[in-house]
Amino acid sequence: MMKDSYGKWTFPKGHVEKGEDIEEAAARETLEELGLEQVRLLEYLGAIDIWFRDRFEKKGQLINKDIHYYLFEAPPGSKLYPDPDQHAYDAKWVPMSRVEKMSSYRDMVPIVKKALGHVRGLKR
Repeated sequence: MMKDSYGKWTFPKGHVEKGEDIEEAAARETLEELGLEQVRLLEYLGAIDIWFRDRFEKKGQLINKDIHYYLFEAPPGSKLYPDPDQHAYDAKWVPMSRVEKMSSYRDMVPIVKKALGHVRGLKR
C-alpha cells in the first residue's frame, strides 16, 4: 500500500497516456509510484467512480474520475521506493489480514475484497 497526498493509505492510480491501454497504464503507474522494477498482471479487480477536488493540475476544480484497479504480483523480495514526485509519500507491504483495515477509502472495500479472494484462491 502507499500513502497518498492526503495522508491516506491506498493503491497506485493515475492517468492513461496516449498510446497506452488501461492495463499498461495501471502497470506503469504502479511501477512509477512504488519504485518497483517489475510486476505481473494477475486480474482485473473492477472500477470505482469518484468525485474529488484536484489539488495539483486543476487547482481546486471538482473532478469526476473512473478508476480501474488491477491486481499485480511483484517478484519475492521486491523493495518499495515510493516516489513523492508521483504523489506516493510512503509505501509498505501489508499482510493480507490487515489490508482491508488499513485501506483509508471506504469505496475501495469491494476492490480489496476481490483482490483478497483472488490471492487466497491462488494459495490453495
